[in-house]
Order: sequence, then C-alpha cells, then structure tokens
Amino acid sequence: MSASTHSGSNRIAGVGRLTPAKTVRFTFDGQNLTGLEGDTLASALLANGIHLVGRSFKYHRPRGILSAGSEEPNALVDIERDKSRKQPNVRATVQEIYDGLKVKSQNRWPSLTFDVGAVNDVFSPMLPAGFYYKTFMWPKFAWKTIYEPRIRAAAGLGVVPGEPDTDRYSNRFAHCEVLIVGAGAAGLAAAFSAASTGAKVILCDEQAEAGGALRYESDVTIDGVSGYEWAAATIAKLQAMDNVTVLTRTTAFGYYAQNFVGLVERISDHLSTPGSDTPRERLWQVRAKRVVLATGAIERHMVFANNDRPGVMLASAARMFLNQYGVAIGRKVGVYTANDSAYAAAIDLKRAGVDVPVIVDTRDNPTSPIVDEARSLGIEVLTGHAVYSAGGKRRVSSMTIKPNRGGTERKVAVDALIMSAGWTPSVHLFSQSRGKVSWDAANERFLPGTYAQDCVSIGACNGTDGLQATLDEAFAVGGGKVKSVAAHGGTDWVGGMIGSAPGAGADKTVKAFVDFQNDVTAKDVRLAVREGMHSIEHVKRFTTNGMATDQGKTSNLHGLAIAAEALNRPIPAVGLTTFRAPFTPVTFGAIVNHARHDLFDPTRRTPIHGWHAAQGAAFEDVGQWKRAWYYPQAGEDMHAAVNRECVAVRNQAGIFDASTLGKIEVVGPDAAKFLELLYTNPWEKLGVGRLRYGIMLREDGFIYDDGVVGRLAEDRFHVTTTTGGAPRVMHHMEDYLQTEFPHLNVWLTSTTEQWAVIAVQGPKAREIIAPLVEGIDISNEAMPHMSVREGKICGVSTRLFRMSFTGEAGYEINVPADYGQAVWEAVYERGKPLGLTPYGTEAMHILRAEKGYIIVGQDTDGTVTPQDAGLTWAIGKNKTDYVGIRGLLRRDLVADGRKQLVGLKTVDPKVVLEEGAQIVANPNQPVPMTMIGHVTSSYWSENCSRSIAMALVVDGTKRLGETLYVPMPNGVIEVEVTGTVFFDEKGERLNG
Repeated sequence: MSASTHSGSNRIAGVGRLTPAKTVRFTFDGQNLTGLEGDTLASALLANGIHLVGRSFKYHRPRGILSAGSEEPNALVDIERDKSRKQPNVRATVQEIYDGLKVKSQNRWPSLTFDVGAVNDVFSPMLPAGFYYKTFMWPKFAWKTIYEPRIRAAAGLGVVPGEPDTDRYSNRFAHCEVLIVGAGAAGLAAAFSAASTGAKVILCDEQAEAGGALRYESDVTIDGVSGYEWAAATIAKLQAMDNVTVLTRTTAFGYYAQNFVGLVERISDHLSTPGSDTPRERLWQVRAKRVVLATGAIERHMVFANNDRPGVMLASAARMFLNQYGVAIGRKVGVYTANDSAYAAAIDLKRAGVDVPVIVDTRDNPTSPIVDEARSLGIEVLTGHAVYSAGGKRRVSSMTIKPNRGGTERKVAVDALIMSAGWTPSVHLFSQSRGKVSWDAANERFLPGTYAQDCVSIGACNGTDGLQATLDEAFAVGGGKVKSVAAHGGTDWVGGMIGSAPGAGADKTVKAFVDFQNDVTAKDVRLAVREGMHSIEHVKRFTTNGMATDQGKTSNLHGLAIAAEALNRPIPAVGLTTFRAPFTPVTFGAIVNHARHDLFDPTRRTPIHGWHAAQGAAFEDVGQWKRAWYYPQAGEDMHAAVNRECVAVRNQAGIFDASTLGKIEVVGPDAAKFLELLYTNPWEKLGVGRLRYGIMLREDGFIYDDGVVGRLAEDRFHVTTTTGGAPRVMHHMEDYLQTEFPHLNVWLTSTTEQWAVIAVQGPKAREIIAPLVEGIDISNEAMPHMSVREGKICGVSTRLFRMSFTGEAGYEINVPADYGQAVWEAVYERGKPLGLTPYGTEAMHILRAEKGYIIVGQDTDGTVTPQDAGLTWAIGKNKTDYVGIRGLLRRDLVADGRKQLVGLKTVDPKVVLEEGAQIVANPNQPVPMTMIGHVTSSYWSENCSRSIAMALVVDGTKRLGETLYVPMPNGVIEVEVTGTVFFDEKGERLNG
C-alpha cells in the first residue's frame, strides 16, 4: 500500500477521486493537519490516522467514526470560524474541510485522550438505563440544590456559542411539479425521466456530489460506463435543463401536509472565505405536485461486545472513504458481517493493498460469487462464526472470534474492523408524510405501505432490490418516454440480521451498544422490558434509544428486535417509534432566517406616521405597530393632552389614524354565504352600500374578534378586524375556507397595508369633509349611519365609511396607502379652523368606553360569549349554522353564574380604578376572598367629569344598582354596578 503523505499517511496514491495537488490545512484540537479539497472532516481525519474523535454522552467512552453520512452518531465536533461563528454537534462525516477550519472534540475534559468523565464507565454497573428515575428522588431538598444543577451542567453534547451569530441566512419559496429527494441511481433516473416530459423538477441531495452509493460502488456499470461516470453525466444533463433545479448539499428535513417539504441548503459551510453577502444556509419551502422519495437505505452495525471502539465502522463507510476519498481506514482490517455487502468492501480494500486477514460471517453457509471472490483473493472466510468482542481502548486492536455453536476462541489482531448487519430502508420522510409503513417479514424490514399524499418511494427505501430493478422502477415513475438503461453489479440490499449478535444475548451482560450516542446497550433494552415497558415508545423513553441527534437511524431496528425477543412477541406487535422532523438537525439560523434583530419583531408604521412624529406625538406599541398615543402641547402632561383631545371630539371634531385596523377583501359568488358561516350576524340580506358590526367566534362559542363589514357589491365585502387580530383572523378564515367550506367559491386577500384609514369623528365631521368629497352625497338621508360609498376625496379614490367608534357622527376615509398622508394633511387643514383636533389611541379608548363599546382582548378574555358581553343582538336569530353555534348551546355557557360585562362607577368619582383589579361582594370576608369579577377597562372621563370603568362580574346584569368592592393595597374602593354606556345613552349624537 503506497501512501500520499501530503494529505495524510493513510491516503493511498492513485485511489479515490480527489486531486492530490489541492491541499487544505485545518486543525483538530489544536493539531495542524492537512487534507484535500473535497474531503469531509471524517475522511481527512482518517487520512491522518485519527480515529478517536469524541466521547460518548453517558459513559464518556472513546468513540470514533462509524459511518460516512448523515446517520453518524459518534463523530460530533465543534466547528469554529471565529468567536461569533461557532457551531457544536456538527457531524464530521458531513462537514467539508476548508483552509483555516478549526475543529474541537466534544464532551471531554481536560482532553480527548484523558477525560475525567470516563470514570462513569467504571461505575457503569451503578448507572443502568432509567437509574435517574429512581436515584434522584431523595432527599427531597437535594433536587434543587444538588442534583438539578449538576445534571444540567453535565447534560448535552458540545458548548452553546457565547456570541451572537453573525452569519447570514436566506429563504426561498418554490413550487414544482416533481420534487425528488435523493440523487443516487434511483433519484437521478427518476429526475431525468420526469424532466424529459417538460415538468418542473427539483432534485435535492444532502451530499456535496450526486451519485449516492455509486460514489463508492466499484463494480457497477450503467449504460456501458461506470456507475460514477453515469451519475456525473446524468447530473450534468439535468443541470443544463431549464426546467430542472439541482440542489446538492441540501437536506430534505421535513415532509408536511399537502406535499410541503422543508429543505435546508448548505451554501458556504465548505468555503474558506465566503463573501460578506453570501448566506451560510438557505431554507427552501417547497410545495410539490408530487414527491418522489429516493432516500436509499442505511447500513446497520453489528451488536456485539465493545462494538463502539474507535476504528470499528460500517462496511459501506470504509468503502466510501476508500473509493471516493482514497483513504484506507487501517492497514489490517477485519470484517464482521451477516450479509453479502461487506464482502464488496473487503474486496475493494484488499485490491487497494490493505491487509484483510479474515471475514467473519454469522451465516452458516453463504453461497454467492462474491464470497468465492473473497476467498480467491486469499481472504480467510469464517462462516457460522461471530465476533464476540473487540479489543483495545482508544482504538480497536483485535477481534475475538468464536463459532456460533461453541468451540475454540480465537483472537485476530486488527487496527480497524468493518461490519454490516444489513440495510434498513430510510422511511423517515415517508412516515413524516403520515404514510403507514408495512412489515416485510421475509426480509425483516419496514417498507412504505399506505400513502397519505401524492408521493411515491423508489429504490432501496422502497425495498426494491438490485440496481437494474431500481433503475427500471425509477424511469417508470418519472413518467417520461425515456427508456431504462442496462446496469450490472451493485450492493445486495437484502439479508442480514437484526437484534443482538451471538455473544450479546440475554444471558450476557457485556456492553454491546445499540445506540452509540446515548450509550444504550442490548442489556439496557432488556432491562426496560423487565421494568414493564412493553411498548417500543416506552422502551425508547426509558432507555433513550433513538432519542439522540441521529434519531436512531442505525439503532431503531436493533432495539425493536431485542425488545420483541424479550417480550416474545412479533416485531409488528411491539410497534415502531415515530419518525419526526427534522430528519437531521437543522440550525436555528436556517429556521429563524431573516427574523433576527430589527426583523425579529418588525416595527410597522402607518402611511401617516411621519406627520404624527412631526407634530410631537407620543407613540405606543400596539402589536408590531407604532401608533400615535397622544399629542401633547406645550406645558401638557399626558392626562391634560388626552382630556383636551376627548373634549374636542365631543364638542367639535377629532381626526384619528385608524390605518392599523385589519382589512380583508372577501370576494366571490359565495362571499355572503362564507361570511354567514364565519360570523354570528346575518349577511346575505345586507344591502350593497351598507355596513354591519360583526362578531366572530371560535368553535367553543367564545368571542374571537369583531369588526365592521361593508358590502361593496353583491360579491364583494370589505371586512375590518381588530389591529392585533388581523393575521389570526385571515388565517382563521383561510383555514375554514380550505378545510371546512372548500365548496364555496370565495377568494380572500389581506389588504391591511393597501389602505390608509382616516377617521373624522365629532359634530362637525360632515362639515369638515363635505367640500373635499367628490361623487358622494354624504347627507344624512343619502348616507345614513353604517353606510359605505365609493368615490373620491381630494381627487383620490376612496371607500368612505359612515361609522363611529366614538358615538359621534363619524366617517372613516379609506384611501390608497400612498396617498394617506396627503389626504390626512388636506383634511386637517380644512378642519383646523373648525376646531379639528388630532387624537391618539388613549383618547380613542376613553371615547369608546364612554359609549360602552368593547375591545376584544381587553374587555374579553377568551372565555366571553356574545351574551356575556351584552351583544346578543348581534346573533342572527334565524341562523342555523355558523362557527361557534354549537359552542353557544352548551349548558354551561347559558347557565347562571357566568361573568357578564357591566359598567362601574366609583362612589368617589375622582378615584380611577386599576385595570385588572379584583372585585368582591363582601370586603370583610376572610382571606382568601371570593373574587366575583375583575376590572377590564378604567379611565378618567373629562366628558363625564368622573371616572368610568367596565368589568366582568358574575351575574353582572342582575346586580345593576348594587354596591360592590375593589380591595386595593391602600384600602377598599366602593363601586356601583351600572350599564356600560356612560355618555349619550340614547345614541342621539350618531346622526350629528
């Protein structure tokens, strides 16, 4: 075996597909190392003879590289570019090296080779699975002071970065006719076939290069060329097609409803000096007409004593490191297998000059050409034997072999050991799609069964065995007229074993690891069964098998088989754990994306914000909006300014920026029918040009939102919502339209940002706007209260609403947002000589409270019905169906003893109650007192010359005229229960 020492002593000259001249320098735990461009961190470390890369979570045992892909449970490292760009728990088998890469091992102290935490391994008999459920129960006081702090300090792998992340992330939405996940032989064939039809295709693969297993299969030919060459040629053809998007370094991590798939693309993690505007990752949110899953299969390890020693790895990984990266994992490599695929790895290693002393096969008499080929190369093949233990500590040094039926023990010196228990179809994404798997008893594997979405699985993940069958299936699924191609060779995906191997059975107490990352052994699974865990989900939680960052990709089936054996039940009867998104860990940066810093909670400003600021308005945050709170003049505090604004609205007129109100356009032949189902009020008979106040309920009958709705045409409604409720109401409507009422012909459009809304309220409102309005008769007779007209104001198109949230004659002028401030300024200049006064949200709250108008979320708390709020009149008495109608019929919602909205007047009119203050009937009762209600709104009303309040009180409407009490730290406040209207009780001012 000749080596290339420039990039590691274990690099074999002339082997692999990397360019020897392109060297890369990086560090591992401070040690300067060299690799080749295109290396993963795992291949580069192995090239430098480094197998020990970390420590296990529980016992701190030395751990090495197990796999060559995203299923890796052991080789998790900390990656650092600088102090602000650090990431723990990066899989060395996925991370590509680049110049300047800094890598640190994890879960060890003070060093990787000498880890104090390894003492846990010595005391492991005292730390079995589930010990923490029993150990930390006593003494009770010790949990908070001793146990919890120390457990939290020891928990986790890696160290959370201490600096804010300075990397950029991006996001993209995409639609396609066919999304293909996996760019191995199956995925490439399906993509090429689908693309030939002209369909829009997205092909993604988590590796840096397409090809899947073809990257390491040395004995494959497709269409007359090597499998690797065919893959390279096919991907080049796909990349040249306008209707195809090829995404490498892109993981499909989640499969959601309606063929919505989340992808995360690693854009610059492999670059030494990415540009300042280059995102680190891109989140793709893809909606596909059809999804093709070509996710392959994952090789299983053998479960035997000390199978976690560094240098023990999967056979396919050894083959990948050799044939793709030109790296020999050792100089003397033993083989332990239960199927044929490990023979191919042994043959490749032998032909590359690596000594393969023995292949140990658990099968009694395997007969196939590949077994004969191994023997012909001089490799000893021991059938009907098992590896009972791996020797060594920081690296495997030997393998102890015994016949399955008893006999002489034999030890063989090795510096690496490869293994294969068979292949597990990767059904993770299929399961996430809500598909139901079925058990293939003949081959002991779960396969896709019942599909829940427009999705199809092909290749190894579908249990399709053999390369030719895979290609035939893939070309057919693509739907094109492209014929399949001839293929020869390839891995045999069938056969093998699940569960513990000989020497790690129920009569043994050896550490035969099932889940490497969480240190779960075969005996731990059996202990869980003895402790009464008979469901695999309970076994999983008791042992933590499959709960690590790899989600049990290599361990789940082994753990299930061991549990089934202990329970003496068939595997399907024990069940299968749930596969959840994400398929592999996804960074918070990719998910949060642009929603950071100022964009985490974006500040929204109305089109008229600049005018408010220029007038010296004080602002308050209402949701994401900056709203003018009040407009102080020289020498005024907040109370004086608000009092002045309230009086001006009642005596002359006020102008208010209502642009933040939610606005939704409901359009379509069935628009009225849709609103009938969403609101308690009737809508079909509402005339064009009329407005109506509407209440929206949840299914349980409680008030969800309210607002005024205008009918602009037979098939068009302008719906307003509360400021904070706009997004949730839009979502609520869309949800019901798509899931409950899809038969209705309706379109919903959010227009909150489209319209600026200028409310002019007060006795002089009509006089102020009349000269500015064009094409609309705004007289009382032509445009009564609760009307809407379309025309122009100041030459700008408008939807003019005659409505009021103050109880005064009022108009809400809706104009396109771009003209909002210009129209505002024109109205203000026109009204200023008539006493027009700008007023803010605080005055608005007081004015509406004076009239008893509710604010959803303030005077309601999620448990208030229309009847509780005194809004029974807003429920259509002849309606037979709407969202919440069944909730309103519940006996507990119409029974006595419910809290009802009432008004409160303090006996001392100068005392203003605190909002949220509790109310009692008897202030002299013992503590804790029985609270019968609370204050929802409370203000000083300059127009009423006293304080006013609204409250939710038990049987409130039956208590009118009663005296109740509000206990406060400084004494008890007496209040009288009243109606909710404090000003203009007859409502005569609405008509000016």
